Amino acid sequence: MAGSSHRVPREATVTLAFTVYGVAAPKGNMRAINLKGMKFPIVTDSNRSVKSWSQLVAQAASDAIGAMPASARSVNDGPVRLTVAFYMPRPSKFKRGAPAACITRPDLDKLTRAIGDALEGVAYADDKQIVEAVIGKFYAGVDDVPHASVRVEPTAGVVPLVVAPAPLPLFEVAP
Repeated sequence: MAGSSHRVPREATVTLAFTVYGVAAPKGNMRAINLKGMKFPIVTDSNRSVKSWSQLVAQAASDAIGAMPASARSVNDGPVRLTVAFYMPRPSKFKRGAPAACITRPDLDKLTRAIGDALEGVAYADDKQIVEAVIGKFYAGVDDVPHASVRVEPTAGVVPLVVAPAPLPLFEVAP
């Protein structure tokens, strides 16, 4: 973990943007197992692959921070906006490049939790600092490998984001 000597005021922090190549792993549910005779439960994560994905995310963030000038390297201690675009493997039925929404598992919120936890102590001190999030899940291009594009930037966190209305009505009105 970064100590307070590595932290700088929010005004001095810069935007961190990087790409993580690989299939994104969702953060699973934590389970506690109480074994007979044990004082404390054993806590496990239901998804074993999330640890390696988290290490890839943390390493990509560290590499991006390492490429910055020394004066810009810091752990953000103020509110942050997290922007993530997940590009998942394209199923064979969509190989021809036809546009399709990515409505398959894993859930978007579990993917985001894995990213948020992986960046803790690297891009920001604690994931409770995420006050705004812009997240999307898409299929990777026909010739692209699965990846996640991540952006962490300081924000004031006091003005709600204005989201444009959907281009189509949610419900059709019968005549």
